[in-house]
Amino acid sequence: MDSEAVAEDFVRARLGAEALLDFPGTIPTTLNTAYAYQDRAIALWPDNVAGWKVGRIGPPWLERVGEDRLVGPIFRRGIRLAPPDALVGFPVFKGGFAAVEAEFVFRLGADAPSDQVHWTLAEAAQLVSGLHVGIEAAGSPLAAINELGPAVVVSDFGNNAGLLLGPAIPDWRKRPLESLTCETFIDDRPVGRGGATSLPGGPLAAVAFALGRCARRGLPMKAGYVISTGAATGIHDIRIGQTARVKFDGVAELLCRAVPAGRNARS
Repeated sequence: MDSEAVAEDFVRARLGAEALLDFPGTIPTTLNTAYAYQDRAIALWPDNVAGWKVGRIGPPWLERVGEDRLVGPIFRRGIRLAPPDALVGFPVFKGGFAAVEAEFVFRLGADAPSDQVHWTLAEAAQLVSGLHVGIEAAGSPLAAINELGPAVVVSDFGNNAGLLLGPAIPDWRKRPLESLTCETFIDDRPVGRGGATSLPGGPLAAVAFALGRCARRGLPMKAGYVISTGAATGIHDIRIGQTARVKFDGVAELLCRAVPAGRNARS
């Protein structure tokens, strides 16, 4: 079965910190097939899911696949606490893809009903208990993952290699989205600015999508899960040895450095 072989190759490459030169099998033509690959890879991965990343799907792929977002698992050992101003390392696959993304990250305060597959923004807001700042370490052993399209991204854990989780935003429910702004720097060079309004529908729209998409796969969300809601300043490529800094205005500055992934690295 192709999903078994593809999942095994991606998991083997990630655990061995080895680059993949090509997609290891037949590129899926639908997102449902891609999620079948992802499901199998999750079952093979030696860690537990502790949350989900949400990424955008834009044109021309949007017209082909019919969805404007995708999800990928964040594993427990892939979550690294990022205290303000502390330099945190995250693993990069040599010869693969690596990028940093400024993120607004929700934490769920209760289990999601297993039979609810459609969510409004208000319903999603009731389920969450806090909003944090963070940095997604986007990464894959496959350097061309984004160029090959969203079905390939979905197949390999949504192109996720971990999450740097920063502090909570005080009184976030009372703050207008326009006040949640941030800027990303690579080696102190500004590479992107944006905020919560950069995400279509705002961060809660990403949560509502993820709740529904995961429920339809038989993977309802659990209390304590984190959901990173999308790249607020863009997707910024990073190389081993480079440092990224994200300034979340009025909240915190987070720092991280790209380091080589070791064998048996777990994202």
